[in-house]
Amino acid sequence: MLVDSHCHLDYFEPDDVGPILARAEAAGVGEVITIGTSLANASRQFALAEAWPNVWCSVGTHPHHVSEAPMPEVAEIVALASHPRCVGIGEAGLDYFYDKAPRAEQQAAFRIQVKAAAATQLPLIIHSRDADADMARILREEFVATGGFPLLLHCFSSGRELAAAALALGGYISFSGILTFPKSQVLREIARDVPAERLLVETDAPYLAPVPHRGKRNEPAFVAETARVLAGLRGLDGMALADLTTANFRRLFAKAERA
Repeated sequence: MLVDSHCHLDYFEPDDVGPILARAEAAGVGEVITIGTSLANASRQFALAEAWPNVWCSVGTHPHHVSEAPMPEVAEIVALASHPRCVGIGEAGLDYFYDKAPRAEQQAAFRIQVKAAAATQLPLIIHSRDADADMARILREEFVATGGFPLLLHCFSSGRELAAAALALGGYISFSGILTFPKSQVLREIARDVPAERLLVETDAPYLAPVPHRGKRNEPAFVAETARVLAGLRGLDGMALADLTTANFRRLFAKAERA
């Protein structure tokens, strides 16, 4: 079955989560990761992952939120990440499109979370928008400084240079519904060329619903549409693509035991 490697179940009404997960399973999506965007709200992710056996979670602070509260020390993030259902650090990163926090502050917060990923060896789930050069530079610097860490560029919509930088560090790349949009031809070419063993799929639900659901509320079931497009780009049938991306998920998110 497919895995939705990035969604935000805490953005849905609590009573909607059960039906959403049931629709996902009916669409061939067996597991999901609900992603943290604020360390202050980590308990929401833990509660969801505890309530549903096919839900994992991560802890982290999105670049939009880094100015809302002081970033904790690395040790505090490491302690949060010790929760048995927590399988990743993030989403963390840089967003120069919205610039909701000063760029220097975004970079400092990102570096703290990079160090937490290195300390735990849990995958760093990376948000990068209009920040390719700084993102590549920081990843290279921190990889040397920390001795390395697993990493994932989520909802990839950047250029080949950032993809190459991440891949050179052993990173993975996840594609969302953006891949299905008519104007995403360049992105589809990148997705075609990423090494097979580094590919994942996601929804980023409730955002970025793929064609033919574009404009509607996204949900994990719709990752099947992104997977269908990705399979076509790579000359695979749907089952082969599901097997491939799920195997990659297991390798990267090694803490996620089979649900």
